[in-house]
Amino acid sequence: MIPVNVVTGFLGSGKTTLLREVLASPRFSDTAVIVNEFGEVGLDHLLLEEVEEGVLLLESGCICCTIRSDLKETIRSLHDKAARGDIPRFARVVVETTGLADPAPILSTIAADPIIRNHYRIANLICTIDALNGARTIAAHDEAGKQIAVADRLLITKVDLAETDSVETLKRQLARLNPAAPVATSSGSGFDADFLFGADVGDELRRAAEVQRWIASAEALEREREVPSHEHAGTHTHHHGAHGGSHGGLHGDADTNAFVLRFPEPIDWTAFGIWLTALLHAHGERILRVKGILQVAESQTPVVLHGVQHVVHPPMHLDHWPDEDHSSKIVFITRGIDEQRVRRSLNAFLAKARALGPRSEVA
Repeated sequence: MIPVNVVTGFLGSGKTTLLREVLASPRFSDTAVIVNEFGEVGLDHLLLEEVEEGVLLLESGCICCTIRSDLKETIRSLHDKAARGDIPRFARVVVETTGLADPAPILSTIAADPIIRNHYRIANLICTIDALNGARTIAAHDEAGKQIAVADRLLITKVDLAETDSVETLKRQLARLNPAAPVATSSGSGFDADFLFGADVGDELRRAAEVQRWIASAEALEREREVPSHEHAGTHTHHHGAHGGSHGGLHGDADTNAFVLRFPEPIDWTAFGIWLTALLHAHGERILRVKGILQVAESQTPVVLHGVQHVVHPPMHLDHWPDEDHSSKIVFITRGIDEQRVRRSLNAFLAKARALGPRSEVA
């Protein structure tokens, strides 16, 4: 399965600089990069030849192509060309979104198309944030906050141009918007490629480590929320809007909320699946991210859950629990949905499932 990484981020946040480095690096010589416009990336010194209209072969070995009619056709076309030998085979795909784009439809395209799904899997969604203007952008544009909330990795760019204090303030703000995503920084070059494009939950060899990182972030979120509100505003961003450092009320994250649901008893998988499907059907646009590790009654080993809005990855099994704590832990990042409603709803579903008894197997 070829991993597909998505690079998102607001206008001017550094996506193009990141892509230019990817395309120039021999480390990414087996990568196909799909962009909106070649001109934005500045490929002149990287160009080797034009294989055909809209598909370039670069000196590094990368393939670069523009999105033609739509992403689905572009990915299918690249795959067919590689299968025929018209272009080199590639082991990774990186897709750049436009600065105002919601990245979720890109994930939906990959997840929904049966031909693409047979050959590709969704890997990390990477969001770039400008160290100089990130806080103002989040305050002014809902799209920026959403891009951050749905990401798997956050990359703060241009840190060499910003004051250290403002970068630290921005990191805290990002942690409120998306406590499940680790943060890296960049000065325009030399980013940690493996951090961004390597380790992801779809990689079987790294899945356990990635899930352990989730658990650590969930536990940190729980600890933070236990601190009284007069000592710390916590991650419940309804309270945080007026406490975003020196930036005042933050429009972009004022309605975003991160919370953890924890269940010590085994969960009925069928009941949970029905509940989650109903929740996403009713509120999918507002369930920005859901991640978790579940102790299900039908399996001896834990099941990993991973979703962005309407797109939920197939459930994945771990060989063993990462630690002695076998309780289910689910991290939600939502917008405009009351945490207690979600908690009460799931509790009611699971209680009814326990009363009914028999259980199905995990897919």
